[in-house]
Amino acid sequence: MERRGGYVGNLLRVNLNDKTYHLEHLDEASLDLFLGGRGIAAKIYFEELPPEVRPLDEENKLIFVTGPLTGTIVPASTKFQCATRSAETEVYLCSNSGGDFGPQLKFAGYDGLVIEGKSSEPVYLFISDDKIEFKDAHVLWGKSTREVYKALQTTYPEAGIMCIGPAAEKKVAFSCIKVDGRTFGRGGAGAVMASKNLKAIVVKGKGKLSYADLTELKKRIKPREIRKACQSLADYGRPIYTEAINELGCYPVRNFQTAVFKEVDRVSAPFMKQNFFIKNGACYRCPVACLKVCQVKSGSMAGQTVAPEYETIWALGAQCGISDFNAILSANLLCDEYGMDTISTGNIIGFAMELYERDMIGKEDTGGLELKFGSSEALKGAIELIGQRKKIGDILAQGFLGIAGRIPDSKRYMMQVKGMPFAAYDPRGFYGMGLTYGTSSRGACHNVGGWSIRAELLSGEYDRFALKGKGKLIKSIQDTRAYIDSLGICTVVRRALGFTDKPDPTILNLVTGLDFADKFMEIGERIYNLERLILAREGISRRDDMLPERIMKERLPDGPAKGHVLTKDMYDIELNEYYEVRGWNKDGIPTQNKLEALSLQDMLVSFKEGIGL
Repeated sequence: MERRGGYVGNLLRVNLNDKTYHLEHLDEASLDLFLGGRGIAAKIYFEELPPEVRPLDEENKLIFVTGPLTGTIVPASTKFQCATRSAETEVYLCSNSGGDFGPQLKFAGYDGLVIEGKSSEPVYLFISDDKIEFKDAHVLWGKSTREVYKALQTTYPEAGIMCIGPAAEKKVAFSCIKVDGRTFGRGGAGAVMASKNLKAIVVKGKGKLSYADLTELKKRIKPREIRKACQSLADYGRPIYTEAINELGCYPVRNFQTAVFKEVDRVSAPFMKQNFFIKNGACYRCPVACLKVCQVKSGSMAGQTVAPEYETIWALGAQCGISDFNAILSANLLCDEYGMDTISTGNIIGFAMELYERDMIGKEDTGGLELKFGSSEALKGAIELIGQRKKIGDILAQGFLGIAGRIPDSKRYMMQVKGMPFAAYDPRGFYGMGLTYGTSSRGACHNVGGWSIRAELLSGEYDRFALKGKGKLIKSIQDTRAYIDSLGICTVVRRALGFTDKPDPTILNLVTGLDFADKFMEIGERIYNLERLILAREGISRRDDMLPERIMKERLPDGPAKGHVLTKDMYDIELNEYYEVRGWNKDGIPTQNKLEALSLQDMLVSFKEGIGL
C-alpha cells in the first residue's frame, strides 16, 4: 500500500506447521473502514475463521494487530489487539494489551502478526526486522511467566516479549498471555497459544515510523497537561475507584451476594499507597504512570513486587470475602506466574466458595482445603489447584461453560454472560451495566461492553436506576471503545487527547495525513456490527444476551442500592431499545439496511453463506 503516516503497511503471517512465514500488504480500503487494531483483527477473523473451528483446534489462529498510533510519539501509544476463538467462551474473543511488544512490532516493520497452525514441538518465535526465527522452547516449557521473562530478557534485552505460563500449557480456559508485564487477560488466549506449542514471541525492531506533520504534532502533544488531566490516576492508579463504587453500593462481595464491602478501608487505594506502594510504573511513552508497583510484605512471596489493578483487587479480595491486602498481592503474583486471568480466577474461586458453604462441594473435592469466604489460605490453595488442574481445580479450570456440565445446579450461582465472568460492578446498582455485560462482544465485560461507570455513577449525567435511554448510552460507549481499541492508545489518556464520543481528529490527522473528521464513531459502529455478525455466525443471539438468575431475581440486601433488582422484564426494556438504536432485529442480528449503511454488505453475503441462508 502507499505509505501513510503511522502505518507500515505490512502483515506478517507465520505458519507453525512447516515453520514458514510470508509478508502481506494491508489494503487502504480496509484501513479506511476499520482503522487498525481491533477493527482489522475482527475483519481477518471474520474472513478466515469459519464457525466450525474450535478454540484449541490447529485451524484456530492468533491475530495480533497494532493501530495507526501504536509506537508513535503520541502519549501512551502502547496498545495492540488480539483476536482468536476463545477458550473460555468458545466464541469470538477480542482483547487488548499494553507493553512494549506492539511498538516493537511496528518498529520491526509490521502492523500485524497472524499465527497459524501448530508446531510439532515447543517453540518460541523471534522477530528482528525481516529476520524471523523459530527457536527450541523445550527448556522454557513448564516454566512460570516470570522465569520465561528472566531468561528471554537476558538473551534479548529491550525486546518486546509475549509468553504463556504453566496454566496455559494445561489448557486452563482462562489462561492469559503475558505481555511485558501487561496482559491479554480475558478469554483464554493463553490456552490457544499453548495449543500451538508456542511458548513465547520476542520482537525487536530498528525501524522508525513516519508522520504526515511531525512538527505540528509535537506542538499538539503536551505530556504535562495530559498527566494533570489524569491526576487521580497518576496519584493512585485505577484502584482509586474502589471506595467510590463501594460507597454507591455497587461493589460485589462474596460472589455478588451483597454489594457493600464493610472492610473496604483495608483494600482502598489510599491504604495500598500508604502500606504497600514502592514506585510508579508506566507503559510505553505514558506520562500518567498509573501502575502502582507494590511489594508483598510477608509470606512466601515477601519482597516480590506487582502492580495490582482495580479489578484484580476486587476479584481476589471482596469477591472472595478477603480484605488481607498482602494476601491479595500474593494471589495476584501467583496468578501471574501461572499465567491466569485474575478477574476470571477470583470470580470462579468466589463462586466455588459459595458452593462449598452451601455443601454443594466438600473436602473430598478440594483435597481437604477449607474453601470458605474470607480465607487467604483457601484463595492461594484454590489458585494452586486450578493452575495445576488438581481435585476441584480440574473442574474450575474449565471455566463456567465447563463447570456447568460437571456440578449439577451450580449455574444459578455463576455470575457470567456467554461464559465470561462478571467484572467488579453489580448491575443491580446501575442498570446500564447490565446491558454492558449482556451485549459485550466478548461476554460479560466492562470494557468492550461499555464502561458506563462515569455516566451512571460518577458524573450523575444519567439516572442509574432508569431503564429508558440506556440503550443509546451503551451503544455510544461501545462504539467509542471500538475505535479507541483500533487506534493503539490507552483509554486512560484518550479523553485528554480528544478521543471521546465527540472526537477531535487532529492528532490522528497529523500522524496519518488523512482527514478523519466525523469518521470515528461510524468506524466504531462498523466494528461493533462486524463483531456481532461474527457472534451470530457462531450461534449467539438474544437468548445469550441475558443476565444470570441472581441479578434478575435476588434484590440487593443492603447499601445505597438496597432492594434493587434488574428483572427480566426490566432488562428487556433496555435490550429492546438497544437493539432498536443499533439497527438490529429482535433477536439481536444486524439488519441488512444497517449493514449496507455501514458498507458491510460484502460481509453480509459471507455471513449468510456461513449460516446456510
